[in-house]
Amino acid sequence: MKAPGTASDLAALSADLLRQIADRQIRVHCLTNSVAEPITANALLAIGAVPSLTAESEELPDFLRGADALLINLGTPTAEKVAVRRLAATIAGKAGMPWVLDPVMVDRADRRRREAESLMAERPTAIRCNEAEAATLAGGLKGLTGALVCTGALDRVRQGTRVATLEVGHPMLARITATGCALSAILAAFLAVHPKDRMAASLAALAAFGAAGAEAADGADGPGSLAVRLLDRLSTLTEDRIAARIGRYELRAEDSA
Repeated sequence: MKAPGTASDLAALSADLLRQIADRQIRVHCLTNSVAEPITANALLAIGAVPSLTAESEELPDFLRGADALLINLGTPTAEKVAVRRLAATIAGKAGMPWVLDPVMVDRADRRRREAESLMAERPTAIRCNEAEAATLAGGLKGLTGALVCTGALDRVRQGTRVATLEVGHPMLARITATGCALSAILAAFLAVHPKDRMAASLAALAAFGAAGAEAADGADGPGSLAVRLLDRLSTLTEDRIAARIGRYELRAEDSA
């Protein structure tokens, strides 16, 4: 599969996948931290997806049978959550379900690093993290077959020998808790409707979320109003508006030797 070659191509793909998510009412099961649950669920609803969030081991298999994608976020860990997350990754892997690993703050806690490395062996479809988290997991990332989605002032997506750099979004998003977690869930929804090219789906998700964030920041008085405006903008995105917010987009192939 060929990733979008231009910013215009990327905006078109992003808008098309958003339509597919809403038309199909994509179901994303989210095992995420307690702080992130409200904004994660609301962000998915805003793009027309359907969230579920149970972390009970007895009912988890039933919810996953009806899901199209899975998010596993390593925040607020407990022994029970660790076990449930491993169970969910195993079920998703056997079912061929796209799933996203969000190894939040693995650079700050060795327990999280160990869990992330264990879950990476279950072959996530994508890992969504920041630069510090990626550096902590560098050894395990060498065998990653999915997409590595590294977000920051410049977003970087890598799969195999393909590497893309994307500038989109707004710095104020970092002042709202759990926006990264919400992005990871939206990424899972995009992967559900475009599973044949994980890199393209990842870039499209970043473009959509970043464009909504940039639009939301334009009229926000601060982080509080930005959080509300972000959900509003996610619910009304268009191809033209996504294209207008992409500041930089580069795609290249690296030497595999």
